Amino acid sequence: MSGFHSLQPDPSMIGRMLKPPFAVMPDPVALFRQRAERFSVLAGDSHLAPYLGFLAGLSRLQAELAAELPPAEVIPTEQVQRARENRMPPLDRASLAGDAGLRALARRFLEDVAALSMPAPAAAALAELRQAEPEVLDRMIGDVLADSIPADALPQHLFLSAAVQVHGARLASLLDPKQLVPVETGLCPCCGGPPVSSMVVGHQGAEGARYAACAFCGTQWNEVRIKCLACGSTKGIGYMAPESGEEATVKAETCDSCRSWVKILYQNRNPVLEPVADDVASLGLDLLMRDTEYRRAGFDPFLLGY
Repeated sequence: MSGFHSLQPDPSMIGRMLKPPFAVMPDPVALFRQRAERFSVLAGDSHLAPYLGFLAGLSRLQAELAAELPPAEVIPTEQVQRARENRMPPLDRASLAGDAGLRALARRFLEDVAALSMPAPAAAALAELRQAEPEVLDRMIGDVLADSIPADALPQHLFLSAAVQVHGARLASLLDPKQLVPVETGLCPCCGGPPVSSMVVGHQGAEGARYAACAFCGTQWNEVRIKCLACGSTKGIGYMAPESGEEATVKAETCDSCRSWVKILYQNRNPVLEPVADDVASLGLDLLMRDTEYRRAGFDPFLLGY
């Protein structure tokens, strides 16, 4: 296929002796700080430099806000236990719509973001958000929580997505990962969101294991190495990368059962890879995949509109 080198499934490390932890919860400050650093590095030699640099600044503000806010309210034990028994995510995203605390966090974040340099259309969208009535802001936050973002208001929802990520990561960080269980195929066991990408990691205790990453709450969860994150099939899984892709550290994992694809990052080869930042920076792979029969199943609010 033009522009691609098709690769065979790599079953290495599937029969590992040690079982990696099922879930890894985020440290909000570290999560956004590391993401900001990665965006900055990626902006250095990319044709997407202006946008990546902007997202670096946005991520830095996320880290600063996460560090300054008082501790988040712990999800009640009864809610966590009930979710576990019913194999449901304990963080109920739908219940956050209209939450006064989340609205206040979003307003504070929007004030902070005003200091960033940005194109005029983005600045106009931000100004509109800062003046929005509470019910309008709640409705837009609800769109973000539902991963249902209208195409005619992408800049506004990008800013709100960044604010909601801070709230989601703070709530997730307080959960005991041992209380999480697998829910539906390819969904975050903490909040029920779709993955932005997955990573093959190389850190001690999980060498060669694969973790899917949630863009909303920052939780990472263990998945079978060769498995579609959209439909759960383990058959007809393939890998695509730009030409000479054998050494590629970012590939498209494709599924012939549901004709979808999700990016897979090989952090075991390059430990600085970050699931959100490198998803955005590898936009070229998305553009190549448009010419295939596969549809993107990974969800990244920073790539909507591309």
